[in-house]
Amino acid sequence: MKKVLLAESAGFCFGVKRAVEETLKVQKQYNKKIFTLGPLIHNNDVVKMLESNNIFAIKLEEIDTLSSDDVVVIRSHGVPKALIDQLNDMGVTVVNATCPYVTNIQKKVNKYHDEGYNIIIVGDKDHPEVVGINGWCNNEAIVTKNGEFNYKVPDKVCIVSQTTEKKINWEKALDSVNNNSKDVLAFNTICSATDVRQKSAEEISKKVDAMIVIGGKNSSNTTKLFQICRSNCERTFHIENLEELPKDLLEDDSINTVGITAGASTPDWIIKEVIDKMNNGNNEFNEQLELMEKSNKKIHVGEILKGEILSIVRNEIIVAIDGYKADGVIPYSEISVDESVKTSLGENFKVGEDVEAKVLRLSNEEGYVVLSRIELEKEKAFDEALEYFNQGKIAIVKVNEIVNGGLVAAFKGLRVFIPASQVDIRYTGDFNNYLGKDLEVKFIEVEKEKNIRIVASRRALLEQERDQREQNALNSLTVGDVVEGTVKRFTNFGAFVEVNGIDGLVHISELSWGKINNPSDVLKVDDKVKAKVLAVDVENRKVSLSIKALIQDPWQDIEEKYPEGNIVLGKVARLNDFGAFLELEPGVDGLAHISKLSYNKINHPSEVLKVGELVKARIIKVEKENKRIGLSIKDV
Repeated sequence: MKKVLLAESAGFCFGVKRAVEETLKVQKQYNKKIFTLGPLIHNNDVVKMLESNNIFAIKLEEIDTLSSDDVVVIRSHGVPKALIDQLNDMGVTVVNATCPYVTNIQKKVNKYHDEGYNIIIVGDKDHPEVVGINGWCNNEAIVTKNGEFNYKVPDKVCIVSQTTEKKINWEKALDSVNNNSKDVLAFNTICSATDVRQKSAEEISKKVDAMIVIGGKNSSNTTKLFQICRSNCERTFHIENLEELPKDLLEDDSINTVGITAGASTPDWIIKEVIDKMNNGNNEFNEQLELMEKSNKKIHVGEILKGEILSIVRNEIIVAIDGYKADGVIPYSEISVDESVKTSLGENFKVGEDVEAKVLRLSNEEGYVVLSRIELEKEKAFDEALEYFNQGKIAIVKVNEIVNGGLVAAFKGLRVFIPASQVDIRYTGDFNNYLGKDLEVKFIEVEKEKNIRIVASRRALLEQERDQREQNALNSLTVGDVVEGTVKRFTNFGAFVEVNGIDGLVHISELSWGKINNPSDVLKVDDKVKAKVLAVDVENRKVSLSIKALIQDPWQDIEEKYPEGNIVLGKVARLNDFGAFLELEPGVDGLAHISKLSYNKINHPSEVLKVGELVKARIIKVEKENKRIGLSIKDV
């Protein structure tokens, strides 16, 4: 018994299977004779099966025989736009079973032809698919079979390919166009299923003694499979069904290993008949055949897919999704959150490379699966944000928007909310200075239940930095040090002076030797002052300062400055029931008792004095220890 190898990808492709199933469904729906424009697929056995189900092919020249009661199915190869318009004008019921891959090419050709591009099709000019595609650009396309051109290629071109074309022909044509045209739009529209089928056939044909290619003799993709296999295995046979299987192939003892593949128009039952004959009924390949019979794997929104980059055109990336019936497209807006990646697509993505993306939409207007790399980047960014949150790491975000209650920023594509209370240490209602800027923040909340939620705080970092500065400042201060600082603010009990990044309090009693009602009477904000460190409380982060400690105590040499019996000029500082206080100098007041104010009897000092006026008085007593000076105004 000969060893049989079956190509992993063989038989009905998605488009062919869809066309057959759709046509059978239409016939069952109308329950009458159904027509197809030309053979539905290039396989005589399938055509006979369809005829047994009252489905018949007609030639293009027979269209005039149709009436408004007839139903016509457009085969998977597609037809020119004018032909569909003609059928609709005749009132014929048209069911379009064109392969979605081919429909996609037709739409592109139609669109870019209208935009002034010269259309180039790589393929067989007489193949129904190419004829149909050409009909969507007013039959003005340049068609090249082997990628060669007999005349100068136009400067502005849009190049596409027949879905079953050999990759080598496409690459040859593309090289020629890129070398001779200035404005090129290139769409590698070779069906991914065709490409996979050809690769699989090439691999197997290198390993076997003989190769069997099953499919219609007039099938373009089957013919290409035969050519590929023949280049690797001289004993390659192209058959349509079991009846054409060479008898000497079965009897030739020199042939130990036989490979089998099949074109896109070959149904699984024909493949199974050949395998059973070669394999003596062994059911080894039943499971594989069942998988072939299924149209393709199913995908769902949110699924992460991997595929090969087919082309990069107009800032879109076209991807052949592994094992799926349709190609994917990554729109420009979904390529990356990094603008530099999007603006340099050719440097960051290469045709033939694999790419991962997440499904956003199962099918767009052109039949593509819409994919997103941004959503994948967001997932990775969320994992990174969670790591930042758990480890307390600093993140850099960019502010994009000012909203009620705070700022909205972005972290690698993720939305980050910074509440107003977390923007700065001190609240400010004006956030315009932050718009468009990068900020260092810490994530204080990272969740992913239904939607990703990230809350960040800049304040936490500023407080952390402030605390560190304060700690360093506290460690640098010693009681008795003389420091220089800047007046920052006032309270009713003193002034705060910033020293080495930390605020120290100068109590109102330590501002001056004189009596002060308000700190602003002697200081101004932003004044540079020197002060002496009185105390450092590291635990509570407090520093006590004194300005007056750097000024000599005016009472130190009071007796020398103010000898008893002398006349002195003082300013009335305050009045009370028992007398008047005269300021002799800042920090030195003398008391003139009410009895020493006038020779006349008075009830209150205000009867003879006013606060602020200058008066003469005699020094009658000086007590340095008690810091008292007795004065007499009436004795002057």
